[in-house]
Amino acid sequence: MDPHEPIAGTAVQQFKVRRRVAFHETDAAGIVHFATYFIWMEQAEHALLHHLGIGVFMELDGERVSWPRVSAQCDFQNPLHFEDEFEVLVQVTHLGKSSVRFRFDFSRGCDPIATGSTTAVCCRLLPRPASVPIPPNLRAAFSPFLHPETQ
Repeated sequence: MDPHEPIAGTAVQQFKVRRRVAFHETDAAGIVHFATYFIWMEQAEHALLHHLGIGVFMELDGERVSWPRVSAQCDFQNPLHFEDEFEVLVQVTHLGKSSVRFRFDFSRGCDPIATGSTTAVCCRLLPRPASVPIPPNLRAAFSPFLHPETQ
């Protein structure tokens, strides 16, 4: 089974990444170290970008553009341990002029594990980083995954 897959049949598209906890991702107690969740969020985001045909780095009007983070957070409900299998559900919860916010729901079966989010800004990189509007084709790629937060 593909570890990265869109979920069909939903009004708003969602993207799921399946993983297994590696030994190096755990702490001395055998529990996943909190910082690992931030790496997993970035990896899940990159998998979604790749699925959409969007690069982490790309050319836009002759300039190099990327998606630096301006915010990241994660709340934990239950631990994961070495060799646990889990899923990360990725949604787009905000699509601004130049920013996109992703939500990440970690689960093991029916058990919620953690919920996180990151906000990335579309930026030209040189001569210094500066935000630029998300181009229409990229906005269109993100739109089917837009699920406004209900908080």
